[in-house]
Amino acid sequence: MLKTSRSLVYYKPSVKWIDSRLENLVISIFDKSRKNYGARKIDQELQNHSYKISRKRIRKIMVKYGLVSSYTIKNYKPYKSKCNDENISNVIDRNFKPGLTQNVIVSDLTYVKVGVNWNYICILLDIFNREIIGFSAGTKKNAKLVKRAFATVESPLCDLKIFHTDRGSEFKNSSIDEMLKTFEIERSLSKKGNPYDNSVAEATFKIIKTEMVMGKKFKSIDELKLNLFDYVNWFNNHRIHGSLGYLSPIEYKTRLSE
Repeated sequence: MLKTSRSLVYYKPSVKWIDSRLENLVISIFDKSRKNYGARKIDQELQNHSYKISRKRIRKIMVKYGLVSSYTIKNYKPYKSKCNDENISNVIDRNFKPGLTQNVIVSDLTYVKVGVNWNYICILLDIFNREIIGFSAGTKKNAKLVKRAFATVESPLCDLKIFHTDRGSEFKNSSIDEMLKTFEIERSLSKKGNPYDNSVAEATFKIIKTEMVMGKKFKSIDELKLNLFDYVNWFNNHRIHGSLGYLSPIEYKTRLSE
């Protein structure tokens, strides 16, 4: 008559049972492993204590108490993008020795974690003295990020001779092509799938990640931009480079011009 289900009348909520001894044991095993063990290895240790439970339950306990293995690191998943197949040769041909060629710029992009998301950095590097003449940071890996880096270059763009990059799609853009054509800057592209053709930019990003990014947590894109601005100033004016005879980029350029 009431049109209610039989299960509703006879339903009794189950009482959640917490095994405090198990939870303490999981915490103890995790701490003794120097915070390195994940659910798989903790499961093996629990079996030595006559516990046979699912890894799903172990993970729930780890989440409950914030137990995160040092191997659990958020990995960067690159966006799938088309390769730049333009018929442009490698003009530089790995001629990256400092002091030989002026006004040849190499560029690349890399990722930096900001909060829980990946953001991006673009640099323009003068191979003559390893000076970062342009830089930018943003939330997206695209041509706009590259153009913003060019906007920070203090010297006239018409002084630049060659712009060398890999074949990433972010460098294949009509607005970038128009800018290079306007200022008569020649393009140079690495061979497809060959990182050594842009090794100077790759090596510089390794330095930036080691010295500026590693061990730091950026809460916002503005904080990343501020740190990048400060680091580039130190990199150009104060950081000594072994390839420059242990001089800073600015000091190296000043001495050669005297």
